[in-house]
Amino acid sequence: MIEETLPTPEEVLAGCKSVLDKNQKGDYTVPAEGLYPHQWLWDSCFISIGLAEYDIERAKTELRSLLRGQWSNGMLPNMIFANGDAHKRDRNIWQSWRNPHSPDDLTTSGITQPPMLAEAVVRIGKKLDKVERRSWYQDMYPALVAYHTWLYTERDPHDEGLVLLIHPWESGLDNSPPWIDQLHVHSKPTWVRGIEKLKLDKTAVLFRRDTQHVPPGQRVSNIDALLYFNIIRRLKRKNWDIERILARSHFTFQDLTFNCIFIRANQHLKSIAKTIGHHLPEDLEENMKRSEDALDNLWDGFYKQYYSRTFITRKLVKEPSLAALMPLYSGAIDQERAEELVKLLKSPSKFGAKYPVPSVPMDSSWYKEFGYWQGPTWINTNWLITDGLRRYGFDKEAEKIENSSIELVTKNGPHEYFSAKNGKPAGARNFSWSASLIIEMLSRKKNVKKES
Repeated sequence: MIEETLPTPEEVLAGCKSVLDKNQKGDYTVPAEGLYPHQWLWDSCFISIGLAEYDIERAKTELRSLLRGQWSNGMLPNMIFANGDAHKRDRNIWQSWRNPHSPDDLTTSGITQPPMLAEAVVRIGKKLDKVERRSWYQDMYPALVAYHTWLYTERDPHDEGLVLLIHPWESGLDNSPPWIDQLHVHSKPTWVRGIEKLKLDKTAVLFRRDTQHVPPGQRVSNIDALLYFNIIRRLKRKNWDIERILARSHFTFQDLTFNCIFIRANQHLKSIAKTIGHHLPEDLEENMKRSEDALDNLWDGFYKQYYSRTFITRKLVKEPSLAALMPLYSGAIDQERAEELVKLLKSPSKFGAKYPVPSVPMDSSWYKEFGYWQGPTWINTNWLITDGLRRYGFDKEAEKIENSSIELVTKNGPHEYFSAKNGKPAGARNFSWSASLIIEMLSRKKNVKKES
């Protein structure tokens, strides 16, 4: 039997850089050719983190390109659409031009995505000398303040400290169990129920681009895809106006992952402001403090974990998902609760898979080995969790996840996601944030080795 020869770390690094080069489209990088032809918010943020390890100017350009799509009210959209007739259908589905705050010279979506921008700005800043860092922070600071202010102004109407989301795609973990559970309970219109009852949902495949590139079993179901489209249709009718949306909405969600990332982003924004000698607006600072305190409202003492919550009922949605571990990344929980989350992480029946971290616990009825955000391991969420673990002193646990992530890409290349059971790759090939974050992981390991 011939023993398999795996690529060296240097070869993996070179391969990941090649993926980012192939996926570059001018000033930004697409997540993957074919399946993802546009620019996505948190994808570009993750991509810039890897780019900063070897091409700092391209990393800066990647983030600056995101600001093209910022709305005048501060909102950063989750997508900036590519030009050309091939993408006209996507632009028409969203019609961001209905809202007066949207940009005049390009088309975007009408929703946002996890606010990773501050993290990416700081990661680039760490690669610069003091003078360059201050200049870089000065450049990005106004957009960051505007975005964080928008999140509190439009998405925290009761000044609770927790921002709400209006579409599953805003969470980044598109069809994780909490969202799908609530989507089917509160947002399934009669016409979708009819399609489901008559088993006509297979016709939806004719209108889906994703299943032309990836097997249907690795994407959201046809019914869920129709529900997502229905939400867009309703939001578009309200011109993406948050007051009109909240006046008649039964599907708004205080998402755990999003709020944890936002809390961490706030910490970074404070650091940026301090570095350049700026004082954040007083009301923004008050909101930031309120957010860290409000995270406690998502804790369940009986199950000893955090959950997302519905905005209308204030009830925790106790469906299991990877989000339970994201408070580690927030840095806003105490050591005792961090230890409880690490127990979940290490449990073989929960998240302690052979290739951690599965997007749904292994013992969950929702678990699907290759189900989109319902089982596979993702490199970006692994990166977020390891970052949080290290800041709480769980270096051994972080190292295990990081080594596993590197092994997955070394054996298979930077795919979109992987089986948590056997490491088999799935989703899109040559996926940009997988390539980028492996670059960051390998570079970090090399630097740690040098220091020791």
